[in-house]
Amino acid sequence: MSTKAYYPIEEIGAGKPGFSKTRAIIEGAFYGNNVVKVNTLKEAYDLAKNSPGTIVTDMPVYRGEEFGLEPDAKVLLFNDGAVTGRYAVARRIKGEPGVDEAKLDKVVMDAVYETRWRTLYHAEVFVGLDPEFMAKAHLLIPEGEENLLYNWMLNFQYMSDEYVKMYKRSQPIGGGKEPDIYIFSDPQWTPGNRPDLDYSCLSDPLTLCYFDTDQNCAAILGMKYFGEHKKGTLTMAWALANRNGYASCHGGQKEYTLPDGRKYVASVFGLSGSGKSTLTHAKHGGKYPITVLHDDAFIINTDTCSSVALEPTYFDKTADYPTGCPDNKYLLTAQNCSATMDSEGKIQLVTEDIRNGNGRAIKSKLWSPNRVDKIDAPVNAIFWIMKDPTIPPVVKLKGAALASVMGATLATKTSTAERVAAGTDLNALRIVPYANPFRTYPLVHDYEKFKKLVEEKNVDCYIVNTGDFMGKKVKPADTLGILEAIVENRAEFKQWGPFEDIEIMEWTLTDNFVPDMNDAEYVAALKNAMMNRVNAIKDFSEKKGGYDALPEEALAAVQKLVDELA
Repeated sequence: MSTKAYYPIEEIGAGKPGFSKTRAIIEGAFYGNNVVKVNTLKEAYDLAKNSPGTIVTDMPVYRGEEFGLEPDAKVLLFNDGAVTGRYAVARRIKGEPGVDEAKLDKVVMDAVYETRWRTLYHAEVFVGLDPEFMAKAHLLIPEGEENLLYNWMLNFQYMSDEYVKMYKRSQPIGGGKEPDIYIFSDPQWTPGNRPDLDYSCLSDPLTLCYFDTDQNCAAILGMKYFGEHKKGTLTMAWALANRNGYASCHGGQKEYTLPDGRKYVASVFGLSGSGKSTLTHAKHGGKYPITVLHDDAFIINTDTCSSVALEPTYFDKTADYPTGCPDNKYLLTAQNCSATMDSEGKIQLVTEDIRNGNGRAIKSKLWSPNRVDKIDAPVNAIFWIMKDPTIPPVVKLKGAALASVMGATLATKTSTAERVAAGTDLNALRIVPYANPFRTYPLVHDYEKFKKLVEEKNVDCYIVNTGDFMGKKVKPADTLGILEAIVENRAEFKQWGPFEDIEIMEWTLTDNFVPDMNDAEYVAALKNAMMNRVNAIKDFSEKKGGYDALPEEALAAVQKLVDELA
Protein backbone atom coordinates (compact mmCIF):
# COMPACT_ATOMS: atom_id res chain seq x y z
CA MET A 1 0.00 0.00 0.00
CA SER A 2 1.20 3.51 -0.76
CA THR A 3 0.16 7.06 0.06
CA LYS A 4 -0.83 9.82 -2.34
CA ALA A 5 1.66 12.54 -3.29
CA TYR A 6 0.17 14.21 -6.37
CA TYR A 7 -3.36 15.41 -7.10
CA PRO A 8 -5.21 16.10 -10.34
CA ILE A 9 -6.62 19.63 -10.44
CA GLU A 10 -10.17 18.39 -9.88
CA GLU A 11 -9.13 16.68 -6.61
CA ILE A 12 -7.66 19.84 -5.07
CA GLY A 13 -9.88 22.00 -2.88
CA ALA A 14 -11.81 22.56 0.32
CA GLY A 15 -13.39 19.50 1.90
CA LYS A 16 -11.41 17.05 -0.22
CA PRO A 17 -9.00 14.41 1.21
CA GLY A 18 -5.60 15.92 1.99
CA PHE A 19 -6.76 19.53 2.25
CA SER A 20 -7.55 20.36 5.87
CA LYS A 21 -6.57 23.77 7.26
CA THR A 22 -3.73 22.35 9.36
CA ARG A 23 -2.32 20.38 6.45
CA ALA A 24 -2.55 23.43 4.18
CA ILE A 25 -0.44 25.41 6.67
CA ILE A 26 2.16 22.65 7.01
CA GLU A 27 2.46 21.31 3.47
CA GLY A 28 2.62 24.77 1.89
CA ALA A 29 5.88 25.47 3.72
CA PHE A 30 7.60 22.67 1.79
CA TYR A 31 7.42 24.62 -1.46
CA GLY A 32 9.11 27.83 -0.29
CA ASN A 33 12.08 29.26 -2.20
CA ASN A 34 14.18 28.86 0.97
CA VAL A 35 13.76 25.05 0.90
CA VAL A 36 16.63 22.77 -0.16
CA LYS A 37 15.84 19.15 -1.05
CA VAL A 38 18.10 16.50 0.50
CA ASN A 39 17.83 13.48 -1.76
CA THR A 40 20.39 10.97 -0.47
CA LEU A 41 21.90 9.72 2.75
CA LYS A 42 25.31 10.80 1.51
CA GLU A 43 24.07 14.39 1.32
CA ALA A 44 22.49 14.13 4.76
CA TYR A 45 25.68 12.64 6.24
CA ASP A 46 27.85 15.45 4.87
CA LEU A 47 25.43 18.07 6.21
CA ALA A 48 25.37 16.43 9.67
CA LYS A 49 29.13 15.89 9.75
CA ASN A 50 29.74 19.59 9.13
CA SER A 51 26.95 20.88 11.37
CA PRO A 52 28.22 22.93 14.36
CA GLY A 53 28.53 20.84 17.50
CA THR A 54 28.73 17.45 15.77
CA ILE A 55 31.36 15.09 17.17
CA VAL A 56 32.85 12.97 14.40
CA THR A 57 34.11 9.83 16.14
CA ASP A 58 36.78 7.51 14.78
CA MET A 59 34.31 4.62 14.86
CA PRO A 60 33.61 3.46 11.29
CA VAL A 61 30.08 2.81 10.09
CA TYR A 62 30.12 -0.94 9.42
CA ARG A 63 29.32 -1.71 5.77
CA GLY A 64 27.99 1.84 5.40
CA GLU A 65 27.98 1.64 1.60
CA GLU A 66 25.08 -0.85 1.93
CA PHE A 67 23.02 1.97 3.45
CA GLY A 68 23.89 4.57 0.86
CA LEU A 69 26.93 6.01 2.66
CA GLU A 70 30.56 6.34 1.61
CA PRO A 71 32.88 3.50 2.73
CA ASP A 72 34.78 5.85 5.06
CA ALA A 73 31.68 7.15 6.91
CA LYS A 74 32.09 7.52 10.68
CA VAL A 75 29.64 7.33 13.59
CA LEU A 76 28.41 10.86 14.34
CA LEU A 77 27.55 11.95 17.88
CA PHE A 78 25.28 14.89 18.68
CA ASN A 79 24.04 15.99 22.10
CA ASP A 80 20.80 17.89 22.65
CA GLY A 81 21.23 19.69 25.96
CA ALA A 82 19.16 19.27 29.12
CA VAL A 83 16.26 17.38 27.52
CA THR A 84 17.15 13.76 26.75
CA GLY A 85 13.73 12.08 26.60
CA ARG A 86 10.26 12.25 25.09
CA TYR A 87 7.76 14.72 26.53
CA ALA A 88 4.21 13.45 26.18
CA VAL A 89 2.76 16.52 27.90
CA ALA A 90 3.51 18.65 24.82
CA ARG A 91 1.28 16.56 22.56
CA ARG A 92 -1.95 18.08 21.23
CA ILE A 93 -4.17 15.92 19.04
CA LYS A 94 -6.59 17.58 16.65
CA GLY A 95 -10.08 16.23 17.24
CA GLU A 96 -9.63 15.37 20.90
CA PRO A 97 -11.95 17.11 23.37
CA GLY A 98 -10.47 20.33 24.74
CA VAL A 99 -7.98 20.80 21.88
CA ASP A 100 -8.40 24.28 20.39
CA GLU A 101 -7.37 23.66 16.81
CA ALA A 102 -8.11 27.24 15.70
CA LYS A 103 -5.54 28.64 18.15
CA LEU A 104 -3.06 25.83 17.45
CA ASP A 105 -3.30 26.37 13.70
CA LYS A 106 -2.35 30.03 14.24
CA VAL A 107 0.64 29.05 16.37
CA VAL A 108 1.87 26.74 13.59
CA MET A 109 1.13 29.33 10.92
CA ASP A 110 3.28 31.88 12.75
CA ALA A 111 6.06 29.32 13.36
CA VAL A 112 6.18 28.59 9.63
CA TYR A 113 6.37 32.31 8.86
CA GLU A 114 9.29 32.82 11.25
CA THR A 115 11.35 30.20 9.38
CA ARG A 116 11.28 32.28 6.18
CA TRP A 117 14.55 33.89 7.27
CA ARG A 118 16.33 30.54 7.38
CA THR A 119 17.25 27.79 4.95
CA LEU A 120 15.04 24.73 5.38
CA TYR A 121 15.86 21.13 4.45
CA HIS A 122 13.27 18.76 2.95
CA ALA A 123 13.82 14.99 3.19
CA GLU A 124 11.67 12.00 2.26
CA VAL A 125 11.52 8.43 3.61
CA PHE A 126 9.27 5.39 3.56
CA VAL A 127 7.52 4.18 6.72
CA GLY A 128 6.65 0.52 6.27
CA LEU A 129 8.98 -1.93 4.55
CA ASP A 130 6.75 -4.15 2.43
CA PRO A 131 4.49 -3.45 -0.56
CA GLU A 132 1.58 -4.41 1.70
CA PHE A 133 2.12 -1.18 3.67
CA MET A 134 4.42 1.70 2.72
CA ALA A 135 3.72 5.34 3.52
CA LYS A 136 5.85 8.17 2.18
CA ALA A 137 6.86 10.73 4.82
CA HIS A 138 8.32 14.22 4.41
CA LEU A 139 10.28 16.25 6.97
CA LEU A 140 10.97 19.99 6.79
CA ILE A 141 13.54 21.26 9.29
CA PRO A 142 15.77 24.37 9.52
CA GLU A 143 19.47 24.63 8.81
CA GLY A 144 21.43 23.86 11.97
CA GLU A 145 19.37 20.72 12.66
CA GLU A 146 21.24 18.51 10.21
CA ASN A 147 21.76 15.73 12.75
CA LEU A 148 18.01 15.41 13.30
CA LEU A 149 17.53 15.24 9.54
CA TYR A 150 20.23 12.59 9.13
CA ASN A 151 18.98 10.50 12.06
CA TRP A 152 15.43 10.64 10.70
CA MET A 153 16.55 9.41 7.28
CA LEU A 154 18.56 6.62 8.92
CA ASN A 155 15.79 5.56 11.31
CA PHE A 156 13.25 5.13 8.52
CA GLN A 157 13.82 3.77 5.03
CA TYR A 158 15.72 6.18 2.80
CA MET A 159 14.73 6.14 -0.85
CA SER A 160 17.08 3.51 -2.21
CA ASP A 161 16.49 2.15 -5.71
CA GLU A 162 15.21 -1.12 -4.25
CA TYR A 163 12.56 0.47 -2.06
CA VAL A 164 11.52 3.05 -4.66
CA LYS A 165 10.74 0.17 -7.03
CA MET A 166 8.92 -1.66 -4.23
CA TYR A 167 6.87 1.46 -3.46
CA LYS A 168 5.85 1.82 -7.09
CA ARG A 169 4.56 -1.76 -7.06
CA SER A 170 2.40 -1.20 -3.99
CA GLN A 171 -1.30 -0.41 -4.08
CA PRO A 172 -2.74 2.88 -2.72
CA ILE A 173 -3.71 2.82 0.98
CA GLY A 174 -7.36 3.55 1.68
CA GLY A 175 -8.35 3.49 -1.96
CA GLY A 176 -6.03 6.37 -2.77
CA LYS A 177 -7.44 8.70 -0.10
CA GLU A 178 -4.47 8.64 2.28
CA PRO A 179 -2.03 11.50 1.55
CA ASP A 180 1.71 11.46 2.21
CA ILE A 181 2.85 12.25 5.77
CA TYR A 182 4.14 15.83 6.22
CA ILE A 183 6.06 16.98 9.31
CA PHE A 184 7.21 20.55 9.94
CA SER A 185 9.80 20.88 12.72
CA ASP A 186 11.56 23.86 14.28
CA PRO A 187 13.54 22.70 17.34
CA GLN A 188 14.65 26.28 18.12
CA TRP A 189 11.11 27.67 18.17
CA THR A 190 10.06 29.76 21.16
CA PRO A 191 6.68 31.42 21.68
CA GLY A 192 6.77 35.17 21.08
CA ASN A 193 4.52 38.11 21.86
CA ARG A 194 2.92 38.56 18.45
CA PRO A 195 -0.53 39.74 17.27
CA ASP A 196 -3.42 37.27 17.15
CA LEU A 197 -1.56 34.50 18.95
CA ASP A 198 -2.97 32.87 22.07
CA TYR A 199 -0.67 30.28 23.63
CA SER A 200 -3.28 29.08 26.11
CA CYS A 201 -3.91 26.25 23.61
CA LEU A 202 -0.52 24.75 24.50
CA SER A 203 -0.30 22.11 27.21
CA ASP A 204 3.32 23.13 27.81
CA PRO A 205 4.40 26.79 27.57
CA LEU A 206 7.61 26.19 25.59
CA THR A 207 7.00 23.16 23.38
CA LEU A 208 4.36 21.76 21.05
CA CYS A 209 3.82 18.51 19.18
CA TYR A 210 0.59 19.05 17.22
CA PHE A 211 -1.00 16.26 15.17
CA ASP A 212 -3.71 16.26 12.55
CA THR A 213 -3.48 12.52 12.08
CA ASP A 214 -6.65 12.26 9.98
CA GLN A 215 -4.77 14.27 7.36
CA ASN A 216 -1.31 12.77 8.07
CA CYS A 217 0.49 15.93 9.16
CA ALA A 218 2.18 17.32 12.26
CA ALA A 219 4.18 20.24 13.62
CA ILE A 220 6.96 19.73 16.18
CA LEU A 221 8.03 22.98 17.83
CA GLY A 222 10.72 23.65 20.42
CA MET A 223 11.70 19.97 20.70
CA LYS A 224 15.31 18.95 20.03
CA TYR A 225 15.20 15.29 21.07
CA PHE A 226 15.28 12.93 18.10
CA GLY A 227 12.81 10.56 19.76
CA GLU A 228 10.07 13.17 19.27
CA HIS A 229 10.65 13.06 15.51
CA LYS A 230 10.85 9.29 15.39
CA LYS A 231 7.73 8.69 17.47
CA GLY A 232 5.95 11.65 15.87
CA THR A 233 6.36 10.01 12.48
CA LEU A 234 5.30 6.61 13.83
CA THR A 235 2.29 8.24 15.50
CA MET A 236 0.88 9.13 12.10
CA ALA A 237 1.85 5.82 10.50
CA TRP A 238 0.11 3.93 13.32
CA ALA A 239 -3.01 6.09 12.97
CA LEU A 240 -2.99 5.53 9.21
CA ALA A 241 -2.63 1.78 9.73
CA ASN A 242 -5.42 1.77 12.31
CA ARG A 243 -7.81 3.33 9.80
CA ASN A 244 -7.01 0.61 7.30
CA GLY A 245 -7.47 -2.65 9.18
CA TYR A 246 -4.22 -3.06 11.12
CA ALA A 247 -3.43 -3.35 14.82
CA SER A 248 -0.76 -0.74 15.54
CA CYS A 249 1.99 -2.13 17.75
CA HIS A 250 4.61 -0.50 19.98
CA GLY A 251 6.53 -3.66 20.66
CA GLY A 252 8.66 -6.39 19.15
CA GLN A 253 7.97 -9.48 17.10
CA LYS A 254 9.99 -12.58 16.27
CA GLU A 255 9.39 -15.90 14.54
CA TYR A 256 10.72 -19.21 15.87
CA THR A 257 11.21 -22.23 13.60
CA LEU A 258 10.91 -25.40 15.68
CA PRO A 259 12.57 -28.77 14.94
CA ASP A 260 9.37 -30.15 13.41
CA GLY A 261 9.22 -27.18 11.00
CA ARG A 262 6.41 -25.48 12.88
CA LYS A 263 6.49 -21.68 13.00
CA TYR A 264 5.70 -19.77 16.17
CA VAL A 265 5.28 -15.99 16.01
CA ALA A 266 5.45 -14.08 19.29
CA SER A 267 4.63 -10.39 19.78
CA VAL A 268 5.81 -8.61 22.93
CA PHE A 269 4.42 -5.25 24.02
CA GLY A 270 6.13 -2.95 26.51
CA LEU A 271 7.49 0.53 27.07
CA SER A 272 11.17 1.41 26.70
CA GLY A 273 13.09 -0.33 29.48
CA SER A 274 10.52 -3.10 29.91
CA GLY A 275 12.66 -5.74 28.23
CA LYS A 276 10.85 -5.86 24.89
CA SER A 277 14.06 -5.35 22.91
CA THR A 278 15.92 -7.94 24.99
CA LEU A 279 13.17 -10.50 24.44
CA THR A 280 12.84 -9.69 20.76
CA HIS A 281 16.56 -10.08 19.99
CA ALA A 282 17.29 -12.99 22.34
CA LYS A 283 18.86 -15.86 20.42
CA HIS A 284 17.99 -18.51 23.04
CA GLY A 285 21.44 -20.05 22.80
CA GLY A 286 20.90 -21.07 19.20
CA LYS A 287 18.22 -23.65 20.10
CA TYR A 288 16.19 -22.83 17.01
CA PRO A 289 16.33 -20.54 13.97
CA ILE A 290 14.85 -17.13 14.77
CA THR A 291 13.89 -14.24 12.53
CA VAL A 292 13.23 -10.77 13.93
CA LEU A 293 10.66 -8.36 12.51
CA HIS A 294 11.44 -5.35 14.75
CA ASP A 295 11.76 -4.42 18.42
CA ASP A 296 9.75 -1.19 18.50
CA ALA A 297 7.28 -0.57 15.67
CA PHE A 298 5.20 -2.87 13.49
CA ILE A 299 1.60 -3.51 12.44
CA ILE A 300 -0.51 -6.67 12.33
CA ASN A 301 -3.07 -7.27 9.59
CA THR A 302 -6.16 -8.25 11.58
CA ASP A 303 -7.49 -10.32 8.68
CA THR A 304 -4.41 -12.31 7.65
CA CYS A 305 -2.47 -11.92 10.95
CA SER A 306 0.72 -11.24 8.99
CA SER A 307 2.94 -8.42 10.24
CA VAL A 308 4.96 -5.61 8.65
CA ALA A 309 7.89 -3.69 10.17
CA LEU A 310 7.78 0.10 9.95
CA GLU A 311 11.51 0.86 10.39
CA PRO A 312 14.75 -0.76 9.17
CA THR A 313 17.04 0.35 12.02
CA TYR A 314 16.96 0.31 15.83
CA PHE A 315 16.90 3.36 18.12
CA ASP A 316 18.43 1.68 21.14
CA LYS A 317 19.61 2.70 24.60
CA THR A 318 23.39 2.76 25.04
CA ALA A 319 23.35 2.23 28.83
CA ASP A 320 24.10 -1.49 28.53
CA TYR A 321 26.67 -1.22 25.73
CA PRO A 322 30.01 0.02 27.17
CA THR A 323 32.80 1.44 25.06
CA GLY A 324 34.40 -1.38 23.08
CA CYS A 325 31.30 -3.61 23.27
CA PRO A 326 31.06 -5.79 20.12
CA ASP A 327 27.47 -4.63 19.53
CA ASN A 328 28.73 -1.08 19.02
CA LYS A 329 30.16 -2.27 15.72
CA TYR A 330 26.68 -1.72 14.27
CA LEU A 331 26.19 1.89 15.39
CA LEU A 332 25.26 4.46 12.76
CA THR A 333 24.86 7.54 14.97
CA ALA A 334 24.68 8.31 18.70
CA GLN A 335 22.83 10.91 20.74
CA ASN A 336 23.25 12.21 24.28
CA CYS A 337 26.44 10.30 25.04
CA SER A 338 29.93 11.61 25.71
CA ALA A 339 33.24 11.08 23.93
CA THR A 340 36.90 10.70 24.84
CA MET A 341 40.23 10.14 23.14
CA ASP A 342 41.78 6.70 23.51
CA SER A 343 45.47 5.82 23.83
CA GLU A 344 45.82 5.75 20.04
CA GLY A 345 44.46 9.29 19.69
CA LYS A 346 41.08 8.14 18.34
CA ILE A 347 37.76 9.64 19.45
CA GLN A 348 35.55 6.99 21.07
CA LEU A 349 32.01 7.07 22.41
CA VAL A 350 31.50 7.16 26.18
CA THR A 351 28.22 5.35 26.87
CA GLU A 352 26.64 3.68 29.95
CA ASP A 353 24.62 6.84 30.69
CA ILE A 354 27.57 8.55 32.39
CA ARG A 355 26.68 11.94 30.88
CA ASN A 356 22.92 11.65 31.29
CA GLY A 357 20.12 9.13 31.34
CA ASN A 358 18.72 7.66 28.13
CA GLY A 359 21.81 7.84 25.95
CA ARG A 360 20.78 6.55 22.53
CA ALA A 361 22.14 5.22 19.26
CA ILE A 362 20.75 4.19 15.92
CA LYS A 363 21.92 0.69 15.06
CA SER A 364 21.89 -0.73 11.57
CA LYS A 365 19.72 -3.55 10.36
CA LEU A 366 22.84 -5.74 10.42
CA TRP A 367 22.78 -5.84 14.24
CA SER A 368 20.06 -8.49 14.00
CA PRO A 369 21.48 -11.12 11.61
CA ASN A 370 18.10 -12.76 10.93
CA ARG A 371 16.12 -9.60 10.33
CA VAL A 372 13.06 -9.57 8.01
CA ASP A 373 10.70 -6.79 6.94
CA LYS A 374 7.57 -8.94 6.97
CA ILE A 375 6.43 -12.10 8.73
CA ASP A 376 3.82 -13.86 6.64
CA ALA A 377 3.07 -16.56 9.22
CA PRO A 378 0.13 -15.57 11.43
CA VAL A 379 0.93 -14.30 14.91
CA ASN A 380 0.48 -17.03 17.54
CA ALA A 381 0.73 -15.14 20.81
CA ILE A 382 0.64 -11.70 22.39
CA PHE A 383 2.68 -11.01 25.53
CA TRP A 384 1.80 -7.92 27.58
CA ILE A 385 5.00 -6.97 29.43
CA MET A 386 4.20 -5.47 32.82
CA LYS A 387 6.17 -4.39 35.86
CA ASP A 388 3.41 -5.06 38.35
CA PRO A 389 4.78 -6.63 41.57
CA THR A 390 1.51 -8.50 42.19
CA ILE A 391 1.62 -10.40 38.88
CA PRO A 392 3.65 -13.67 38.74
CA PRO A 393 6.32 -14.03 36.03
CA VAL A 394 3.67 -15.39 33.64
CA VAL A 395 -0.08 -15.88 33.46
CA LYS A 396 -2.33 -16.84 30.56
CA LEU A 397 -5.55 -14.97 29.85
CA LYS A 398 -8.72 -16.71 28.71
CA GLY A 399 -11.44 -14.86 26.85
CA ALA A 400 -11.02 -12.13 24.24
CA ALA A 401 -12.43 -9.29 26.35
CA LEU A 402 -10.10 -9.99 29.29
CA ALA A 403 -7.10 -10.50 27.00
CA SER A 404 -7.64 -7.17 25.29
CA VAL A 405 -8.59 -5.13 28.35
CA MET A 406 -5.49 -6.28 30.23
CA GLY A 407 -3.50 -4.79 27.37
CA ALA A 408 -5.59 -1.63 27.70
CA THR A 409 -4.67 -1.49 31.40
CA LEU A 410 -1.01 -2.48 31.01
CA ALA A 411 0.79 -1.48 34.21
CA THR A 412 4.40 -0.36 34.04
CA LYS A 413 6.93 2.11 35.39
CA THR A 414 8.33 5.31 33.90
CA SER A 415 11.60 4.85 32.01
CA THR A 416 14.50 7.21 31.39
CA ALA A 417 13.28 7.51 27.77
CA GLU A 418 10.57 9.84 29.04
CA ARG A 419 10.80 13.40 30.29
CA VAL A 420 8.43 13.85 33.22
CA ALA A 421 7.48 16.62 35.60
CA ALA A 422 9.74 17.30 38.57
CA GLY A 423 8.73 15.25 41.60
CA THR A 424 7.27 12.36 39.60
CA ASP A 425 7.72 9.02 41.36
CA LEU A 426 9.54 6.96 38.74
CA ASN A 427 8.82 3.73 40.63
CA ALA A 428 5.07 4.26 40.84
CA LEU A 429 2.96 2.02 38.61
CA ARG A 430 1.01 3.73 35.87
CA ILE A 431 -1.36 2.53 33.19
CA VAL A 432 -0.16 2.85 29.57
CA PRO A 433 -2.71 1.18 27.26
CA TYR A 434 -1.07 -1.36 24.96
CA ALA A 435 2.31 0.16 25.97
CA ASN A 436 1.65 2.82 23.34
CA PRO A 437 1.54 6.41 24.61
CA PHE A 438 1.53 7.63 20.99
CA ARG A 439 -2.10 6.86 20.13
CA THR A 440 -4.02 9.66 18.43
CA TYR A 441 -7.34 7.86 17.95
CA PRO A 442 -9.94 6.57 20.44
CA LEU A 443 -8.66 3.73 22.63
CA VAL A 444 -11.57 1.48 21.67
CA HIS A 445 -10.01 1.02 18.21
CA ASP A 446 -7.02 -0.79 19.71
CA TYR A 447 -9.29 -2.69 22.09
CA GLU A 448 -11.37 -4.04 19.22
CA LYS A 449 -8.33 -4.86 17.06
CA PHE A 450 -6.61 -6.94 19.74
CA LYS A 451 -9.89 -8.52 20.80
CA LYS A 452 -10.44 -9.62 17.21
CA LEU A 453 -7.01 -11.28 17.10
CA VAL A 454 -7.84 -13.33 20.20
CA GLU A 455 -11.52 -14.00 19.50
CA GLU A 456 -11.53 -14.62 15.75
CA LYS A 457 -7.92 -15.53 14.96
CA ASN A 458 -7.24 -17.72 18.02
CA VAL A 459 -4.18 -15.75 19.13
CA ASP A 460 -3.07 -16.68 22.67
CA CYS A 461 -2.53 -13.93 25.21
CA TYR A 462 -0.17 -13.80 28.21
CA ILE A 463 1.09 -11.34 30.79
CA VAL A 464 4.79 -11.53 31.61
CA ASN A 465 6.21 -9.61 34.54
CA THR A 466 9.80 -8.53 33.92
CA GLY A 467 10.11 -6.49 37.11
CA ASP A 468 9.77 -7.73 40.68
CA PHE A 469 7.24 -10.18 42.04
CA MET A 470 6.56 -9.29 45.68
CA GLY A 471 10.19 -8.30 46.25
CA LYS A 472 11.74 -11.08 44.18
CA LYS A 473 13.51 -9.95 41.00
CA VAL A 474 12.34 -11.66 37.82
CA LYS A 475 15.57 -12.21 35.90
CA PRO A 476 16.02 -12.35 32.10
CA ALA A 477 16.71 -16.09 32.44
CA ASP A 478 13.23 -16.50 33.93
CA THR A 479 11.43 -14.61 31.17
CA LEU A 480 13.42 -16.29 28.40
CA GLY A 481 12.81 -19.70 29.98
CA ILE A 482 9.08 -18.96 30.11
CA LEU A 483 9.05 -17.98 26.44
CA GLU A 484 10.88 -21.16 25.47
CA ALA A 485 8.46 -23.35 27.42
CA ILE A 486 5.48 -21.71 25.71
CA VAL A 487 6.99 -21.77 22.22
CA GLU A 488 7.97 -25.44 22.55
CA ASN A 489 4.46 -26.30 23.78
CA ARG A 490 5.67 -27.78 27.06
CA ALA A 491 4.32 -25.08 29.36
CA GLU A 492 1.78 -26.43 31.84
CA PHE A 493 -0.87 -23.93 32.84
CA LYS A 494 -3.61 -24.44 35.38
CA GLN A 495 -6.33 -22.27 36.86
CA TRP A 496 -4.89 -19.55 39.08
CA GLY A 497 -6.58 -19.56 42.44
CA PRO A 498 -10.12 -18.14 42.28
CA PHE A 499 -9.76 -16.74 38.75
CA GLU A 500 -11.96 -18.49 36.24
CA ASP A 501 -10.29 -16.72 33.29
CA ILE A 502 -6.60 -16.67 34.29
CA GLU A 503 -4.21 -19.62 34.24
CA ILE A 504 -0.75 -19.78 35.78
CA MET A 505 2.46 -21.66 35.07
CA GLU A 506 4.15 -22.00 38.45
CA TRP A 507 7.71 -20.81 37.94
CA THR A 508 10.72 -21.57 40.18
CA LEU A 509 13.82 -21.32 37.96
CA THR A 510 15.82 -18.64 39.83
CA ASP A 511 13.48 -18.21 42.81
CA ASN A 512 10.14 -19.41 44.09
CA PHE A 513 7.64 -17.24 42.22
CA VAL A 514 4.56 -19.28 43.13
CA PRO A 515 2.04 -16.85 44.65
CA ASP A 516 0.65 -17.77 48.06
CA MET A 517 -3.09 -17.27 47.70
CA ASN A 518 -3.47 -17.90 51.45
CA ASP A 519 -1.33 -14.86 52.24
CA ALA A 520 -3.87 -12.17 53.12
CA GLU A 521 -1.36 -9.37 52.54
CA TYR A 522 -0.56 -10.62 49.05
CA VAL A 523 -4.20 -11.15 48.10
CA ALA A 524 -5.01 -7.63 49.30
CA ALA A 525 -2.19 -6.20 47.14
CA LEU A 526 -3.36 -8.20 44.13
CA LYS A 527 -6.94 -7.06 44.64
CA ASN A 528 -5.76 -3.46 44.86
CA ALA A 529 -3.82 -3.85 41.60
CA MET A 530 -6.91 -5.20 39.85
CA MET A 531 -9.03 -2.44 41.37
CA ASN A 532 -6.61 0.08 39.93
CA ARG A 533 -7.42 -1.34 36.52
CA VAL A 534 -11.14 -1.05 37.19
CA ASN A 535 -10.62 2.59 38.12
CA ALA A 536 -8.50 3.18 35.02
CA ILE A 537 -11.29 1.89 32.78
CA LYS A 538 -13.79 4.13 34.56
CA ASP A 539 -11.43 7.07 34.06
CA PHE A 540 -11.29 6.32 30.35
CA SER A 541 -15.06 6.84 30.26
CA GLU A 542 -14.90 10.14 32.13
CA LYS A 543 -11.76 11.93 30.97
CA LYS A 544 -11.64 13.85 27.70
CA GLY A 545 -15.40 13.62 27.42
CA GLY A 546 -15.31 9.85 27.14
CA TYR A 547 -13.01 9.96 24.09
CA ASP A 548 -11.23 6.78 25.26
CA ALA A 549 -14.26 4.97 26.69
CA LEU A 550 -14.24 1.18 26.41
CA PRO A 551 -17.26 -1.14 26.04
CA GLU A 552 -19.03 -2.32 29.20
CA GLU A 553 -17.69 -5.83 28.62
CA ALA A 554 -14.16 -4.53 29.21
CA LEU A 555 -15.03 -3.17 32.64
CA ALA A 556 -17.00 -6.31 33.47
CA ALA A 557 -14.03 -8.56 32.63
CA VAL A 558 -11.74 -6.79 35.14
CA GLN A 559 -14.45 -6.26 37.77
CA LYS A 560 -14.97 -10.02 37.69
CA LEU A 561 -11.35 -10.49 38.80
CA VAL A 562 -11.87 -8.15 41.76
CA ASP A 563 -15.06 -9.95 42.72
CA GLU A 564 -13.35 -13.33 42.54
CA LEU A 565 -10.74 -12.10 45.03
CA ALA A 566 -13.35 -10.78 47.45
